[in-house]
Amino acid sequence: MFDRLSDKLSKVFKKLKGQGKLTEANIQEALREVRLALLEADVNYKVAKTFVEGIRERALGQEVMASLTPGQQVVKIVHDELVALLGGEAPRLELSGKIPVVLMLVGLQGSGKTTTTAKLALRLKKQGRQPYVVPADTQRPAAIEQLRRLGAEIGVDVHPTQPQQNPVAIASEALAVASAKGHDLVLIDTAGRLHVDEPLMAELQAIRADTRPSEILLVADAMTGQDAVQVAQNFNEALDLTGVILTKVEGDARGGAALSMRTVINKPIKFLGVGEKLDALEVFHPDRLASRILGMGDVLTLIEKAQEAFDSDQAQELERKLRKETFTLEDFRDQLRQVRKMGSLEQIMGMIPGLNKIKGMKEMQPDEKEVNRIEAIINSMTPAERANHNLIDGSRRRRIAKGSGTTVQDVNRLLKNFAMTQKMMKKMMQPGKKGGKRRFLPFGLS
Repeated sequence: MFDRLSDKLSKVFKKLKGQGKLTEANIQEALREVRLALLEADVNYKVAKTFVEGIRERALGQEVMASLTPGQQVVKIVHDELVALLGGEAPRLELSGKIPVVLMLVGLQGSGKTTTTAKLALRLKKQGRQPYVVPADTQRPAAIEQLRRLGAEIGVDVHPTQPQQNPVAIASEALAVASAKGHDLVLIDTAGRLHVDEPLMAELQAIRADTRPSEILLVADAMTGQDAVQVAQNFNEALDLTGVILTKVEGDARGGAALSMRTVINKPIKFLGVGEKLDALEVFHPDRLASRILGMGDVLTLIEKAQEAFDSDQAQELERKLRKETFTLEDFRDQLRQVRKMGSLEQIMGMIPGLNKIKGMKEMQPDEKEVNRIEAIINSMTPAERANHNLIDGSRRRRIAKGSGTTVQDVNRLLKNFAMTQKMMKKMMQPGKKGGKRRFLPFGLS
């Protein structure tokens, strides 16, 4: 998300930083370019105008003009204003109140509402809650079966909804069942339509009146841009939303919905859906997102993902193997799998500060297919071959290539790269100048 906007803003700021002293004229010119970049990113016109005016007031004051690094000061102002535009503080779910607490998810068909219900249930389960998931979308019978399947996958109880039941009765009955079974959370996946209409809103208002949810969360497709903002306005007027979950943000290069939503409906974005996997749901942090937009990376999210993906015992065992030089192809495969738990390679690269500024890095897109190929090759080896790659001669290479659907050249390349990795790891684990050894943490984090 925000790739295009990030590129354009980087060019504007590079030009500003190249000027030793800023004048009112070149600040005005830069702000015109910022405004155009926002409009091209499909940001609401009024939001873009107000945002740029806020920057102008601060940028033309003594805060910048008297600064020793005026260009960088402007970037700081833009960062601060972006954080404010996105909502300031990271919002939290309201999970207090009468048990079971009810969360109601609403939205149009195709926004990813059913999958998001399961994602949110999994996230809350990991936090120690006991969610009960309720399929109340009888408009789309496949949604009921989909939620049953997802519930089984994540190990969460799903209400036994029948397609012919009334959605309000389903929600009411589910609340009583959840209470009797000792669940402390109820997540209701409500019906959607292709567009907002009166019967839909009447049904949702009836469910709200009957269940009194602590949260009414709109699930909106980020890729629809300003249409998503308009949909949010309509739902908010009818239901008084408590927040928004933006889905499919990994496919949205513009980001206009995220930048417009808070200002237009005055309700916070609480989560971002960043992929198809059931753990691909991130808390919406305005400050971290502002840093990503300005090409500053997002180290905190990267560290959090690493801590979730890497078990501390596994990390210590890996460190022991590296010290004793017993790091094998099987360990290499396991490390690849752990890194992929953190998200796509492209997402991970986007969180590393300054990586997008390295010449040629934009053109060097990470190849997920290559990672799949590596894993397939290692899986085609015998345990003995994975433990000692020196056993792999010409005939073994041909067998491995055939078994993995790759070529002998692919196998050769993997073995060559693995040998280089072993050498690099060996150097990393050597004592430093003062006799100390470097502490190893997965993915280079320390």
